[in-house]
Amino acid sequence: MNIKMSKAAKKVWQIITIILLNILIIVFISDGGASALSKMGSRGDEVVQIQQKLKDMGYYQGNVDGMYGYQTMNAVKEFQSDNSLSVDGIAGTQTLQALGITENSGTSVGSSDYNLLARVISAEARGEPYNGQVAVGAVIMNRVKHPSFPDTISSVIYQKGAFDCMYDGQINEPVAESAYRAAQEAMNGSDPSGGALYYYNPATATNSWILSRRVITTIGNHVFCE
Repeated sequence: MNIKMSKAAKKVWQIITIILLNILIIVFISDGGASALSKMGSRGDEVVQIQQKLKDMGYYQGNVDGMYGYQTMNAVKEFQSDNSLSVDGIAGTQTLQALGITENSGTSVGSSDYNLLARVISAEARGEPYNGQVAVGAVIMNRVKHPSFPDTISSVIYQKGAFDCMYDGQINEPVAESAYRAAQEAMNGSDPSGGALYYYNPATATNSWILSRRVITTIGNHVFCE
């Protein structure tokens, strides 16, 4: 049976459709879009930024590992409560702005990578000559490009067991100014390590596997190898 709608009924449905579409747009904008929030289960550079900011402010005591778990969610809730934000444990647009984090984009991800790389360089090569600091950054960049390693800076750095500073607390120490310059040079392609994928301090290294790697160069206290 065919049911024909009157012109008035069609007009009503058109109005209803427009209203519903407007509601969906408003909700989407207020949430910052699907890619503009981090929540339980999220992973990545934006989560790293959130965790580091919360840790610096004393809200978060866990590892800065880029994984949005219960500790991160509870820290976000506490921060939201203290800043008169909606307490939902979701790092949406307003929460990110309150934390001083730019919404996830190509630029912000680059900035996150840069800051994380500088932090690792400072922790791993504090006191080393500047060229040696750039070389440590270059090792990380070389791993990003190598098929045997993860393909992002953060995932290389957070790979289990990759860098001692992630486990001994050095990653949370203040970042040396030279480390920022070294990180930028490494990201721009400078590589004093000569293409190395590993480095170690021969005065403290005891792992027979790393000691067996072919040495490329030595800079300061670090031996860089394949």
